[in-house]
Amino acid sequence: MTNFASAATRRNPAARLAIGLLASTMLAGVPTAVLAQEEAASVPAVAPAVQQDVVRTIAVSGAQRLEAQTILSYIKLRPGDTWTQAAGDEVLKDLYATELFSSANVVNNNGDVVITIVENPVINRIILEGNRRLKNDKVLPEIRLSPRQIFTRSKVRADVSRIIELYKRQGRFAATVEPKMVELSQNRVDIVFEISEGPKSKVRQINIIGNDAFSDGKLRGEMLTKQARLTSFLSSNTSYDPDRLAFDQQKLRQYYLTEGYADFRVVSAVAELTPDKRDFIITYVVEEGERYKFGTVDVESQIRDFDNEAMTARLPMQGGDWYDAKLVEDTVEQLSELAGTFGYAFADVQPQFSRNQDTLTMDVTFALREAPRVYVERIDVNGNTLTQDKVVRREFRLAEGDAFNSLSVARSTARINSLGYFQENFEINQVEGSAPDRIVLEANVEEQATGELQLSAGFSSLESFILAGSIRQRNFRGRGQTVGLSLNYSRYSKSAQVSFSEPYVFDRNISAGVDIYRRDTNSFNFRNNERNTTFAQSTTGAQLRAGVPLTEYTSAVASYTFNYDDVTLDEGLYFSDRDGDGVATCDPILASRYLCEAIGQRTSSIVGLTLNYNTLNSRLRPTSGETISWTTELAGLGGDVKYVRSRARAGKYWPVGGGFIFSVTGEGGWIRSLEDNNVAGQDDVRLTDRFFLGEPQMRGFDIRGVGPRIVRLQYLDDDGDAATPRVSQTIEEALASDSRVDDALGGKAYYLGRAELEIPLGSGAREMGLRPSIFLDVGSLFSVTRPVLQDYPDGLQATDGDGNLLYLQPGVDDEGNDILQAVTNRFAPDGTENERNVIGGTFFKEVFVGDSPAPRISVGIGVNWNSPFGPFRIDVSHVLKKQVGDDTKTFSFNVGTQF
Repeated sequence: MTNFASAATRRNPAARLAIGLLASTMLAGVPTAVLAQEEAASVPAVAPAVQQDVVRTIAVSGAQRLEAQTILSYIKLRPGDTWTQAAGDEVLKDLYATELFSSANVVNNNGDVVITIVENPVINRIILEGNRRLKNDKVLPEIRLSPRQIFTRSKVRADVSRIIELYKRQGRFAATVEPKMVELSQNRVDIVFEISEGPKSKVRQINIIGNDAFSDGKLRGEMLTKQARLTSFLSSNTSYDPDRLAFDQQKLRQYYLTEGYADFRVVSAVAELTPDKRDFIITYVVEEGERYKFGTVDVESQIRDFDNEAMTARLPMQGGDWYDAKLVEDTVEQLSELAGTFGYAFADVQPQFSRNQDTLTMDVTFALREAPRVYVERIDVNGNTLTQDKVVRREFRLAEGDAFNSLSVARSTARINSLGYFQENFEINQVEGSAPDRIVLEANVEEQATGELQLSAGFSSLESFILAGSIRQRNFRGRGQTVGLSLNYSRYSKSAQVSFSEPYVFDRNISAGVDIYRRDTNSFNFRNNERNTTFAQSTTGAQLRAGVPLTEYTSAVASYTFNYDDVTLDEGLYFSDRDGDGVATCDPILASRYLCEAIGQRTSSIVGLTLNYNTLNSRLRPTSGETISWTTELAGLGGDVKYVRSRARAGKYWPVGGGFIFSVTGEGGWIRSLEDNNVAGQDDVRLTDRFFLGEPQMRGFDIRGVGPRIVRLQYLDDDGDAATPRVSQTIEEALASDSRVDDALGGKAYYLGRAELEIPLGSGAREMGLRPSIFLDVGSLFSVTRPVLQDYPDGLQATDGDGNLLYLQPGVDDEGNDILQAVTNRFAPDGTENERNVIGGTFFKEVFVGDSPAPRISVGIGVNWNSPFGPFRIDVSHVLKKQVGDDTKTFSFNVGTQF
C-alpha cells in the first residue's frame, strides 16, 4: 500500500489528493473504499508539473577583468535554492543592473547553473570632434564618462543630453551629438562624440498682440532681447534665452507702469522654434488696461524727526501727474535714505495705494513706520585672505558705537571700491545686531588681482616702434602700499622709474611717496632720408611727496623734486668753427637755433602743492562723481632754473541710462619764467621745461604732434632736383617727405578737453570685458617766443630783381658785426660753396608754424577689452581740425596683464 501510494503520487497529483482524502475519511469513520472511488472520480486530470530542480552549483563563464565571486555577489540566486524560470530572469536583471556587462545568459543543466557574460569594455579615451564654439575645457567637465571607467550606454546617452544642453545655453538649439565607439584591443574602446554645433539660434521675430498705446517697435526697444538684423551682429541679445524671456516680461510691465497703466499684465509669452531649429519666434499677448493719474499723494510719518507736511511738499510727484510706478519706487528709496541719515537704519517705508476706477486716479500714501534710532554694534570684515583688516577698516566713515548714517555707509562703500583691491560693485551689508537698536556692518570682500603688468607697443612716425612695460603692486604685502617699476624703450628714448607709496604713514591719515627715475631722450631729424639724432637729454632725479586730507573729499599733497639735466648735441654733426679760432661751437644753421639754446647741464629744485577734490565712485572705472585738481610748482629754491608752473584738471562722470556712461574731462596749464635771458628770439623758458602735447594725451596726434615747431623746407628746381634750386617745398610736402626735419618746440600754455561716451554691449560682450566708447578730443599747445630763423633776409625767400634765387654767406658789416650776405652765385669767388643754408648738399629754409591757440579737434572710437592676457586698449581716430605742421596719427593700442 505504501509503495503504491508512493508510486501513484509520483505519477499523478490526483492520486496524491485521493490518498489524502482517504486518510481523513478513515479518521472520520467513513468507509474508505467508497470515498476513495468517489474522490478519484471527481478530480479532473491535470498537466504534467513544471520541473523545479534544486540548484547545486553556479558557475561563471566569460569573465575577464572581474572575479567570478564578484559577479556572483551581484545576484540573489544561491546553491540550494529551487530553480525556476523566474529565478533565471531575476539573475539576468541583477546582472544588467550593474551596467558592467554588454550581454548575459543563464542556463540550468539539471541543477548546475552556468552564467555566461560578456563584459562591457573599458574606456580608453574621450574624444570630442567638431566643437569649435565650446572648447574641450568647457565640455569635458560636464561628461560623466572618463578614461578607465566601464562603458555603459546609459551614461553615453546622459552625456549626449548634457552636451546638447550646453549648446542650448549658448543659444545653439540645432546642435546635434553623435556618439561613436572605436573598439581597441584588450576589450578597450575610444568614445568619440561627433558634434555638429549648428548656427546660433536667433530671435527672428518678436510679435506683440494687444498693444494699442505703444507701437511694437517702441516696446521691442524696451526689451533686452532683440530681433536678429544685419545691424545687430555685435549684440548677443539676439539669441534666445528663456531667462531673458522672463526678464523681458518684467521689463514690459515696468515700462507700462511708468507710463500710468497700473492694470497692465502679460497674458502669455510663447517662444516657438522654427522647423529648421535656426530661429525663434516670440509672441507676447498683453492687456494694457486703463491709464491712471496720481490722485492724492502725501506722507504719513510715525518718526518724530519728520514733518509730514514738509515732506509731502518735497515729493517729486503731484496730483494730476500721470502715474509712474518707477517714481514711486525711487521715492521709497529716497525716504529710506533720508531716514538712514537720521540714524534709522531699518525705517519701514510702505507705499499704500488706493485705486479709483471711476476717476482713473491712484492715491498714494507713503507710510514711515516708527523705528528706533540705530547704532553700529560691530564692523565685520570677511573674505580678505591677503589684505589686512586695517586696510579695509580705515576706509569706513563709521566706527563701532557711532550712530548709523546711510550716507556714511554709502561713502564707505565708495572708498572701499576705489581701492581696487576687491570685486566690482562691492556693497556693505547691514545686519540686525543683538538688540533692535543695534546694527552690524559686514564687508564681505572678494579679493582680486592687484598686481599689474602693463605692456604697451606702438608705432610712431617719429620714433618707429615704441615698447613700454611697467610692473606695479597696488596692495603690497596686503598693507595698501604701492610699489612700481616702469621701463620704456624706443630707438630714441629710454626711461626707468622706481616708485613707492604709503597711504597711511604710521597708521595715520597721512600719505607719503617717493619716485626715483632716469630718462634719456634723443630727438632726431632726417638728413638724406636717414634719421639722425639731434639732441640727447638725460634727466636723473627724485621726488618726495606727502599728503593730508582736508575734508572728506578734499586733500592736499606737497612735493619736492630735484632733477639733474644734461642736454648734448653731436659735435661732429652740429658744431662748426665759423670764426676760425679753432673752437667748435653749436652752429644754428646745422642744428637750428633752439637746439643750441637748449644744450648744457643744469639742476632744478622744485617745490609743488596739489589740491585734490574727488567724489568719484571708483578710481579705476568711475561711473559717477567728479574730480578737480590744481597743481602749482615753483622752481628756483636752489638750482639753475627759475619758473612757476600751474596745471589744473577736472572731470565729471554721469550714468545716462541703459548702461551708457558719459564723461567730460578737461585740463590746462601754463608756465612763466622768473628770469630774463635778454636774447632776441630765445624764449626765457627752456625747451626741456615747456609743455608738449600729442599721444597719449590727445588721440589722433602723434607724440609731440601738436603745437609750435620749426620745419625745414628744401629748395628744389622745377624737376624736383635739389642740385639747381629754384623753388621751395610747401610745408605739407616737407612734412610728408622721408627727409623731413620737423622739430617740436613745445609751448608755455596748453589746454585739452575730452568728451567720451561708453557704450554698453550685450551680456556676452560684457562677459568678455568689452567696453567700447566714442570720443571727442579738443586741445591746443601754444605761446613760445618766435625763434630767429636761419633763412633769407625777408624770412621767407630772397631773390634778385629777375627772380633768381640768392644765396647767403657769412660777412661783416661796417661796424664789424657778423652778418649773412646775400649773393647771386652759388659759389664764392674762391670757388667754395656758400653753405650757410646748405645741409648735406640740400638747400633749405626754415619756417615757424603751429603757434596758435586755435583748437585741434579729433574724434574716434576706442575699445577697452579685459582680454585673457590682460587689459587691451585700441583707438582709431580721425582729425577734424588741425594747424599747419601738426603731426597726425590714426591708430594706437596698448596691452597689459594682471597678476
